[in-house]
Amino acid sequence: MLPVLKLFGSGAVSNVGDCIPHLRHEFSISDDEANELIPSGRITVLQSRAHWARTYLSKAGLLTSPKRNAHQITERGRQLLAENPVRINNKDLDRYDDFALWRTPATKGRSEPDGEDRALAIDDRQTPEDAIEAAAAILDSALSDELLSLLLEVTPQRFERIILDLLAAMGYGGGRIESGSMTPITGDGGIDGVINEDALGLDAVYIQAKRYAPGNKVSRPDIQRFIGSLTGEGATKGVFVTTSDFSREAREYIQKVQHRVVLIDGRRLASLMIDHEVGVRARRTVVVRSIDEDYFA
Repeated sequence: MLPVLKLFGSGAVSNVGDCIPHLRHEFSISDDEANELIPSGRITVLQSRAHWARTYLSKAGLLTSPKRNAHQITERGRQLLAENPVRINNKDLDRYDDFALWRTPATKGRSEPDGEDRALAIDDRQTPEDAIEAAAAILDSALSDELLSLLLEVTPQRFERIILDLLAAMGYGGGRIESGSMTPITGDGGIDGVINEDALGLDAVYIQAKRYAPGNKVSRPDIQRFIGSLTGEGATKGVFVTTSDFSREAREYIQKVQHRVVLIDGRRLASLMIDHEVGVRARRTVVVRSIDEDYFA
């Protein structure tokens, strides 16, 4: 992680791909070593470790990503380099609250993630099964970040289509994509899409989808306008989706209305897309085997 941070600090690189030649030179990595692939066969071990180094540094607030596949060192990162560390490991990054929260079970005792990352630390006290679960959580958390970055780059119309695809994958409209429809680009009256609640189309769910940057939360007036649109359509059920989050006032307001409206923030949206394989796909499956007691009985 230290060489990667130094490269971004020097301005010599703008993305992880640019780091690879420098890392090869720094660690005297041979051609054979540089071509070694991870088990899934998708990328090399060197590329994988460089990307994970960038992810961990970003989680600690040492790097920032103004856009996808473009990264910059932060003031915090420069302060760390000014300390002249001989190395950077996870223990060093635990001094930063953002990183420590990401690596620990922040939602322990809660049934819903409530927008928090659920990545777990991996240590020697865990069983192999615990370590697998923890590693999977870290992978999903990093994938969530990448998904949200991609969603911010698509057009508003494409984003609305993705939300309809997700709801169809979740079983709305009987799981058929054609059971959902998008409203016209102009004059949609605050409604971005409609999907049947079931295969028979006995009721409809109205959708509002907002691509907001992480710091731009959906406010109470946004929710009030959506409720007004539902009332105008004679509808009682709605889903409001955003790539960012909802303000406390917006969440409190939704509890007071008679309409049944579900709020889906960016973290939950990414989690749902992963769970229902919308925009993602399995690259490798790890099979955990146990003794077949019936065979030996």
